[in-house]
Amino acid sequence: PPVSWGWGVGAVVRAQAVVRALSLCFAFQPRKIEEIKDFLLTARRKDAKSVKIKKNKDNVKFKVRCSRYLYTLVITDKEKAEKLKQSLPPGLAVKELK
Repeated sequence: PPVSWGWGVGAVVRAQAVVRALSLCFAFQPRKIEEIKDFLLTARRKDAKSVKIKKNKDNVKFKVRCSRYLYTLVITDKEKAEKLKQSLPPGLAVKELK
């Protein structure tokens, strides 16, 4: 006879939902990029969809959305941030956030 673990159908469905939710949470975790050169290479990738630029008092954050991850670069120098903004690929959608 098959061994019964005492799992009802409802418990199995709930467990599957939890596993699915956790896998989605971990699949789209953000990734931090430390170098401007690496960020530009990532922004030029075929799966890069858009770039969001968030200007704060102390820094500027560049976030590029690729198919799996959101890559973030934090720059504290405003002039470097402006140069990077000009260096972004022309076909990429750029959105400036407040």
